[in-house]
Amino acid sequence: MANKFGGFGGGMPNMQNLMKQAQMMQEKVALAQEELENLELTASSGGGAVEIVITGQKVIRSIKIDPKVVDPDDVEMLEDLIIAACNEAFELAEKAHNEKMGPLTGGIF
Repeated sequence: MANKFGGFGGGMPNMQNLMKQAQMMQEKVALAQEELENLELTASSGGGAVEIVITGQKVIRSIKIDPKVVDPDDVEMLEDLIIAACNEAFELAEKAHNEKMGPLTGGIF
């Protein structure tokens, strides 16, 4: 006979099983976060004049600037190249983050 909640039998789901599943999910998320932290992505602008290395956790590891683009009379161009490379790097990191975390969290993170 069905109970008042529309199910049959025992009532509440097995809490031990739910806790085990939550722990497994936590471990998978922690592993994915570690992988993202160790992942290095490279973006560039100006045909490689500015190169940014960023982690999957969106931490900039390095910026390399070709000395040929350092013109004291045109600092604005160098600033634009740095911004473009940073934006590309952050887009790459966001994509990597979504690929690693999305399946685990259903898009929550």
